[in-house]
Formats: sequence, C-alpha cells, structure tokens
Amino acid sequence: MATATHNGHHSNGRVAIEEPENPLHRLSPEQIEAIGREFDELHEQVKDSLGDRDARYIRSIIALQRRLALLGRVELIASRWRIPWILGASTLGLAKILENMEIGHNVLHGQWDWMNDPVINSRAWDWDTASTAEAWRHSHNYIHHTYTNILGKDRDLGYEIMRIDPEQKWHPVYLLQPIYNIVLAMLFEWGVAVHDLNFEAIRKGEKDSKQLRKELKGIAGKARTQIQKDYISWPLISGIVMTLAELAYFSAQAEVERRRRSRMSIRYGVKKLRSGREKPTGNVFKQLMERRSFREPFMRTLTADIAANLIRNVWSYAIIFCGHFPDQTYTFTQEETDDESRGAWYVRQLTGAANIDGGPVFHVISGNLGYQVEHHLYPDMPSTRYGEIAPKVREICQRYGLPYNSGPFHQQLGMVQRTIIRLAFPGGKHRPKPGAYEGPLVRGKGERPVPEVAHAE
Repeated sequence: MATATHNGHHSNGRVAIEEPENPLHRLSPEQIEAIGREFDELHEQVKDSLGDRDARYIRSIIALQRRLALLGRVELIASRWRIPWILGASTLGLAKILENMEIGHNVLHGQWDWMNDPVINSRAWDWDTASTAEAWRHSHNYIHHTYTNILGKDRDLGYEIMRIDPEQKWHPVYLLQPIYNIVLAMLFEWGVAVHDLNFEAIRKGEKDSKQLRKELKGIAGKARTQIQKDYISWPLISGIVMTLAELAYFSAQAEVERRRRSRMSIRYGVKKLRSGREKPTGNVFKQLMERRSFREPFMRTLTADIAANLIRNVWSYAIIFCGHFPDQTYTFTQEETDDESRGAWYVRQLTGAANIDGGPVFHVISGNLGYQVEHHLYPDMPSTRYGEIAPKVREICQRYGLPYNSGPFHQQLGMVQRTIIRLAFPGGKHRPKPGAYEGPLVRGKGERPVPEVAHAE
C-alpha cells in the first residue's frame, strides 16, 4: 500500500489540503499484517458461534416490527381524533425505523444468510422503502463498503451533492447545501432510491442506456408500490372502516329512536310523528355526510402516513450521517489505497467510520449502526454481535495506537451539521483528529470486558 499522506500534490495536479497524518501511515507492514490477522480471527470466532440465539433474535424483531405496523394501522383508523393520530403516526414511524434499520439494511447485507431461511436472506428480502433492493446492494454493499471514504470512488462521501471534505473541489452550488441538506433529511428514502443512478456517470455519458432504463423502471415500480400503499390504500381502508363503523352506529341509534317512538305511540296512543315514519337510512346518510365519515379519516391517515415516513427518513439520515461524516473520520486518496492489503483495508474501515454511544434500545432502533466502526469492519456479521465485539475492537486500537471514534448522538450530529454548513463555502480545513484510543474498553450496557490474554506482535 502507498504511504503518501494527503499533503502536497495529488497525481491529478490539484493541491491537497493539509491534513493530520493518517494513523495507518505510522504502522509498520508487520503491524498491519498482524492487525489483519486479528480482525480475521475475530470474524471467524463470531461466525463459528452463530446459532439459535441469533436466529431467534432476528425472527423476534421481525415479528415485533409487524405487530407494531399493524397496531399503527389500527390506531390510524380512528385518526380523525388527535390522540389516535399521534399514537398511530408514532407507532407506524417506529415500525418503519425497525424495518429499515435493524431488519432491511442488515438482512440485505447478508448478515442472516447463514440461516438458509427462504425469506430472511439478502436475495429474497424486499424492504419498506423507495429504493430497490438490487440498487441498494450495488451502491451501498458493494461501492460504499468496498471503497469507504476513498475520494472519487466512494459515492456515499457527500452523496454526490454535498461537500463534506475540504479536499472536495468547491462549486457555487454548494452554497445551497445547508438548505438541500434539510430536504434530503426529510426525503431520505427517495434520495437513497435515486443514488445508484449515478448522475455523474449519466452526465458524462458513461452510463449504459439499457442499464439506466432498467434502473429507472425499478425505481418507478418501487415508487408506485410505496405511494399506493401509504398514500392511497391505507387511507382508503381507514376511510371505509370508519364509514362502516359510523354507519352501524348511526343506524343502531336510529333504530333505537324508532323503537322508542313506537313504544310511546302504543303506550300513550300518540300518533307516530312524521319523522318516525321516515326510513332511518335517510338521516343516517345525511349524518355520515355531515361528519365527513370517509373523508376525515382518509385525509388524517394520509397525513399520519406522511408523518411516519418523515420520522423514519429523518432518523435514518441522522444515524447514517453520524456514522460517516463527523470530523474525526479520515478520507483517503486513490493513490493511498493502491495494492491495499487486508490489514490496511481493516484500518481504513476503522478510521473512516464513527460510532454513537447509546443504550440497548438506541442500538436496536438504529440498526446497531451506533456501532458503525464494527459494521464497517464486518458488514456481514449479525448486527447484534457488534456490541459484543466492540470491547475487543477497542482493545486492538489501544495496542496498536489507533483511534476509535465514538461519542454521544448530539455531539456526532452537531459535528456533521457544522461540517455541512462550513464547507458550503470556499476553503475550509481539516479539523483536529483524535489520537490513539485511551478510553474504557466497555462503553455501553450489554458489552462485556475483554478476557486478558497475552498478545504477540
């Protein structure tokens, strides 16, 4: 692997901006090889221990997610009232978060392929989002996880529309990135859906037209499914069910009134009032129209579905951006990664990602991407194992003088937004990077101390 830093001139003639030396450059070839062996061994240890406990977990999470989604839909039938609307939107939003983060993202990474389940596997699973599974596997699993943080290769580095590294050439369009950053957060699933189209390749005429048509067809099909499900079918169901419920209620009420009048006429010899001789359905349909029995729940469910998707999109955006764009992460030139060894690949993944501190619930609803470092080291490892191996990863970092980037959610997200705003303008410089990790090996609940063993370097 090349040992050039980001200082001086790149091969493309562009002057690089001064950046702290990457820890990878301070390691000897023997140390890099040893790191590769240790991380490979850790992967094999976990792989050999996978079993019923892991299978029960993913199946229980899928069952929980489906129950939450159903509960949210049931709550939204009564969404014409404020409390059911809030409960329904929140429950459905949580269900969508679980489906995208802990289930869809991780299943599509092949984390559960070892189970040989006909449904819970990376080739059969289709998730509740606008992106096709095929496009996600290519743009995320292959491009991003292979070329993590390599300038000019990793298209997740700013998602092609943002300048998040000082070495990215500035363009006046970046002045708008604080604004379209907010739009991207709200419409994140749609941004991900079109990400694999590769607009740069299309603009340069490098994209095969047949492949482009195939991808556009896939996006259109997925968009049609999502729009129909969330913005037509479920609002229709809410409107119909509520209309039938109120029809039954008003009809029963009218029948009770008719019988009351009939008893009065018999008991007191009172002539039936004209209204008593009218068919109850006449008044019932009028009441349904006045109460907007169909229109009100339809529109309220529609707005709740929009809110649920916003909840999911903003949360997904926040977790993913925190894992990739805080100031502590390193970027790499293509020259630096020529002839990259397995050990150097591990170090690049480790220094190019950032974790988020949190408890067990936080990690589940973030798809365990609070352990972004561990995920980038082992994208095919079941997400529940990241917390178990994190202390060992930190211990390796301590022994080899490597950074381990982790911090509270508000800190990581704050640094991301600061970078996005600052680099919208010309210039900018690299912020200080962390040194060798010296923190505790156990940072969160559920993590276990690393057994003390002798290591030969």
